[in-house]
Amino acid sequence: MPDELRIDSRLSIPLAEIELRTSRSSGPGGQHANVTASRVEAVFDVEASRVLDEAQRARLLERAGATVTAVAQDARGQSRNRELALARLAGKIAAALRVPRRRRPTRPSKASRRRRLEQKRRTGERKRGRRPPPDGE
Repeated sequence: MPDELRIDSRLSIPLAEIELRTSRSSGPGGQHANVTASRVEAVFDVEASRVLDEAQRARLLERAGATVTAVAQDARGQSRNRELALARLAGKIAAALRVPRRRRPTRPSKASRRRRLEQKRRTGERKRGRRPPPDGE
């Protein structure tokens, strides 16, 4: 098992900065689930991290909060749930750090404007066709 959690190509967090808590899993499982601490909770403290630069820290604090948490209790074994919790934690951190691309403003094309106006005309005609005839006949 590696000693760091890879977030993306440029960032990996040492596992020493991630707190792993175990507890008993809820749900079905019979006697096994009642005695095994197979539920794993991975907690990452953003403010205490030494690997994040200031921009990453600010972005994570703004979008994910002071602590990022991921829980796994899907599998029967603790080791598999640990892998799942760490993978979910990496996904949450990566999603919070992702910078959306700036939208380049565009103009509607002539054809799209023509189609829109033609559609409006047809809708108006349809609604006019539903009106009762005028009383002056």
